[in-house]
Amino acid sequence: MARMFILAGLILLLIGMVLYIAPGALKWFGRLPGDIHYQGEHGKVFIPLTSMLLISLVLNLLFYLLKK
Repeated sequence: MARMFILAGLILLLIGMVLYIAPGALKWFGRLPGDIHYQGEHGKVFIPLTSMLLISLVLNLLFYLLKK
């Protein structure tokens, strides 16, 4: 269990460093087909469905490979 927390922390640290060094690294996030944008008179709604599914798929694949 401790190894998983250390690994998760290292992955988050790596992602944070990449985003700090290259702020445009995730320009695609929220702009994929299937992401929902709605702007009404009194507010905005943004639901990144496709982006979150893609991130979930990548993380599941990563954890599956690390488990083996």
